[in-house]
Amino acid sequence: MSDRQRILVLTGPTATGKTALGVRLAQAMNGEVVSADSMQLYRGMDIGTAKPTVQEMQGIAHHLIDSLDPWQSYSVALYRQDAGEAIRQIAARGKLPIVVGGTGLYIHSLLYDMRFTSAASDPAVRKKWEDFAAANGPEALHRELAQRDPSSAARLHWNNQRRVVRALEVYELTGTPMSSQADAQGGRAAGEYDAKVYGLTMERPALYARVEQRVDRMMEAGLLEETRRLLRAGLSPDSQSMQAIGYKELVLYLTERCSLSEAVELLKRNTRRYAKRQLTWFRAMPEILWHDVGVEGQEEIFAKIRGHFLGNDRV
Repeated sequence: MSDRQRILVLTGPTATGKTALGVRLAQAMNGEVVSADSMQLYRGMDIGTAKPTVQEMQGIAHHLIDSLDPWQSYSVALYRQDAGEAIRQIAARGKLPIVVGGTGLYIHSLLYDMRFTSAASDPAVRKKWEDFAAANGPEALHRELAQRDPSSAARLHWNNQRRVVRALEVYELTGTPMSSQADAQGGRAAGEYDAKVYGLTMERPALYARVEQRVDRMMEAGLLEETRRLLRAGLSPDSQSMQAIGYKELVLYLTERCSLSEAVELLKRNTRRYAKRQLTWFRAMPEILWHDVGVEGQEEIFAKIRGHFLGNDRV
């Protein structure tokens, strides 16, 4: 029997119902939730991140939600450290750690042994590549990365400028590709946890329709005012947190660079594309046991995952 800590991981693309199912599993299995969402970390960014409300948490403890101010920076290395501490504390209380979220690199950091290059940082090098992007465009920046680190370029979308810049910075400072720093991007080295990983998915047309409905609900719930409030509080549009889908599009409207209807359509398009990238990322992880929420009801999925994790059934 493995002496590694057992954890349950629930992941998949946005808008598939991970939050509600994670709470249900935690209720039934004496668990607590560890978020694997890179934007729900930020306080005051609630609507645009689809952060669970107190009512939706239903009394289940959630970790790594509302743990940062929106002007703070964060990294996957810090996430692995913070999530690891949360998992240890949950296990020490005799409870089951349940990791829930759709940020692929966060999930990778828990499942595989990864080496991080946190020391490889130079503001001057970073600014050089940021200036290059400003002068030549994000696609040209991505081509520069493809010449130096094809693996990272294949993994990163050209419009994820912050991470493309980071990959170029690491390459310039270390002389080696950032992709070589993470065992998870090559082999399948085991991490420190005994994890069973479950994914929620659905056919793309249905998923995209659900994404668009979610955007409409966010706008009705006050996403525009939330974005305006963050800017009025002094948060820079260029900050890491404001690069989140949902905020960066509405900033364009609030700075009079497009109409509100154009910003909302851009938000829907970007969210659809994000869901597609999530699917592509997670489909490369063979350990995920998938459930189609368009075919199986949540009750059926809940029963299957619970039974499988406890060894009483198969998925």
